[in-house]
Amino acid sequence: MTIADQLAAGIPRLRRFARALSGSQTIGDKWVAAALTNLAEGGVPRDDADAEIALFRALCSLAEGARVSPSTIEGVPVWEANTTTRLGALAPRERIVFLLRSLEGFDVHATAAIVNADSAEVEALMQKASEQIAEQLAARVLIIEDEPLIAMDLERIVEELGHKISAIAHTHSPALAAVASDRPGLVLADVHLADGSSGIDAVEDILVNCPVPTVFITAFPHLLLTGERTEPTFLIAKPYDPDAVKAMISQVLFFGTALPQGQAA
Repeated sequence: MTIADQLAAGIPRLRRFARALSGSQTIGDKWVAAALTNLAEGGVPRDDADAEIALFRALCSLAEGARVSPSTIEGVPVWEANTTTRLGALAPRERIVFLLRSLEGFDVHATAAIVNADSAEVEALMQKASEQIAEQLAARVLIIEDEPLIAMDLERIVEELGHKISAIAHTHSPALAAVASDRPGLVLADVHLADGSSGIDAVEDILVNCPVPTVFITAFPHLLLTGERTEPTFLIAKPYDPDAVKAMISQVLFFGTALPQGQAA
């Protein structure tokens, strides 16, 4: 496949990114067209990976000074309008980094190359965006974790983001009881619990009556990635990086509550 073919194949992804970034399909497509023109005039890299980075860099350089305005949203579903409004509260550079990392899945190094920054700046921008989004989406969080020290650490992380703890449950039954008395907006769940019960089963039982975004935080990710049952969208392996947990919580609340069931990012 030629570099031109590679770029063409990446255009749908770039259009999705541009729409999320601008809040408008029309504006987003104009940015994509202008980015392709600028890239062609400046010369296209010969390496496939570099070509993709260059394509997103060209678009981001156009969008750097732009603001998202809810008034530009054109007949989109309510969940998408809400997402655009949330993004509009972020500074352009923070918005770009957040979407590159959370929506498009670029790692820190690729994101840094796209926005012409170093990794430390990217991580700082992502942290700031995560904290601002968390303030917009303050939630009550249920922690299902049988290790007291880990539960305390997760409680600290949640509260540093401005959220509240609805309950901390160590086993399956207390988790269900906690949801019955105080419906959470997010669940953080371990897999192996103190009495031998399963965090996976607890979450599945919770989701029957309470479709809530869930992040599994476990030392046994292989137990969730078997293909034998619905696999989680959001998964963090222990030992975890607290900053990664913060970013994941913000991402899940941002996309998980904004998207209809079955379409979580």
